[in-house]
Amino acid sequence: MKKYILMFVSSLMLVSCLDTIILPDDKTVDEDFWKTKEDVSSMVNAAYSAMSSDDVIARLFVWGDYRTDELNRTSSADISATTTALDEIAAVNMQTTNMYGSWSAFYSVINRCNIVLDRAADVMAVDPNYTDGDYQVDRSQMLALRALCYFYLVRNFRDVPYITESYMNSSQNTQVAQSAPAYILERCIADLEEASKAPLNASGYNKSDWRRVGWMTNDAIHTLLADIYLWRASVTHNAADYEQCINYCDQVIESKQKQHVRGRNELTEKEYPLADASDIYKALFVTQNAEESIFEIQSRSNSAVCSYYYKYKKESGTAGEGWLKATTLFANTHDNYTATTFLSDATLYSSKDMRYYGACYIPSTGEESYHVRKMISQTPVQTKVTTKTRESYDYGGLDRNLNVYRLTDVMLMKAEALVQQVDTALSTTEQQDLLRVPFNLIQAVNTRALHQENLADSMKWTTYRTQTKEQFERMVMQERLREFCFEGRRWYDLMRYNYRHIDGADYSRTMGELVDEGVQMPANYTEMLKLMTRMRGTEASGVQAKMANEAYLYMPVPNSDIIVCPLLRQNPAYKDTNEYEKNY
Repeated sequence: MKKYILMFVSSLMLVSCLDTIILPDDKTVDEDFWKTKEDVSSMVNAAYSAMSSDDVIARLFVWGDYRTDELNRTSSADISATTTALDEIAAVNMQTTNMYGSWSAFYSVINRCNIVLDRAADVMAVDPNYTDGDYQVDRSQMLALRALCYFYLVRNFRDVPYITESYMNSSQNTQVAQSAPAYILERCIADLEEASKAPLNASGYNKSDWRRVGWMTNDAIHTLLADIYLWRASVTHNAADYEQCINYCDQVIESKQKQHVRGRNELTEKEYPLADASDIYKALFVTQNAEESIFEIQSRSNSAVCSYYYKYKKESGTAGEGWLKATTLFANTHDNYTATTFLSDATLYSSKDMRYYGACYIPSTGEESYHVRKMISQTPVQTKVTTKTRESYDYGGLDRNLNVYRLTDVMLMKAEALVQQVDTALSTTEQQDLLRVPFNLIQAVNTRALHQENLADSMKWTTYRTQTKEQFERMVMQERLREFCFEGRRWYDLMRYNYRHIDGADYSRTMGELVDEGVQMPANYTEMLKLMTRMRGTEASGVQAKMANEAYLYMPVPNSDIIVCPLLRQNPAYKDTNEYEKNY
């Protein structure tokens, strides 16, 4: 009876299956709106602003890093719904009501993009100041920002509703079934290629102009294309997609090189315009919008960083902590990078690597170890390694941007794709010749983190030339972990690694369709699961056992949306938490 009552009530609710979408305000849909260039600009800014919301940023941290070997929950964090949700994720026991399983924040951004795409063109006929050039730039940004949101959704839910129609009021009935990820990624690629035709180039802004990296310029669009092609290549094992990834990486690298203006103390032209070792932390996490940045989510007051990473003082004066802390993977160092230590499962950084000192804090007596320093402190790390110790706590303001893409990201994407192009059937010499190119990229990223006095300890090809293709694959992953820890990337690196080593993943059909056809989801790669759980101690084997197949890599479909939209299908890895029958 409850099932039939629920179905009847649902049929009366003319709401979206994405019932938690935040509708635009009344002014946005008012007939007096969409009359001027300024009206369009305000909605474009609103889309970017929605991308910087706490709900989005929190999910970028939890989705991208918490499910990996990078982060643990602080045990002293308050017992609350947040604590419960994080513990469910860590135990691979997510409920369909888990707060981090909500996709509404991303659909809110998507809806704002869709509104601009639907309404902006009409403004040209009303306001002569709003030219076709203005419209093309705005359209480009909204296509690109929408594609970025869908890419996040595919990587975390796999099958999601693909919506390009704007949702303007609650009377619209926009119930939409999930699309297969292959279809969504193809649409994203098409939109990004269309968006890249607009003349929005980062070189059009000076170094101090935030729009150079705060807007989705061609550099950001090409980087996103490279990322999507790399992801799709990992899933499908398609060589042509790896080649496309490399091509787009080359375009971004060339663009960043052309934009670079040699500094006073720069005696020779840099091959890659990256901040020097002593300036990495200041450039990326204090000054922000660095020369090497490509796209940063702009934030005036990033309370999500505070809630998740910041060791703060509560108003009562008692000590308070963010939800997440670094694992002990970030606790120790070795003397320098050798072929063995570079791939070490126990120790991540060399003591000469300046990134080690910017990643975490040293613990005070009686405190839990390794609170995140990145994006927290406004005090740059020591300019060179002398004492080989981390600085103690010195927290600053929390107006931090979140760096979604920067040049080192592109360099390591290219290295990853190049490694995958190596045919192990070739002779050892031929393989070494091909692996030298990705090695040079890894070396460039790694060496810039060494202070001038330590350059003698940089990576040497003679040390690594005997490494296999599989070892080079791990080398790229380890360097990405050193470079991007706590920035929301690690889970996707592990996912790509997993897909490259399994067969049978079918992105052309939804999981619901595969279930109907009796198709078994492919088992996950054991080595990926070992990396994912290597800091879990005695819990590691239990977590690995629960991650049986591909479906467990993804979040459950939000239960609240399934209730009102019978077209949605639940991820087969999860059970519904209410009493109505499943959709399959």
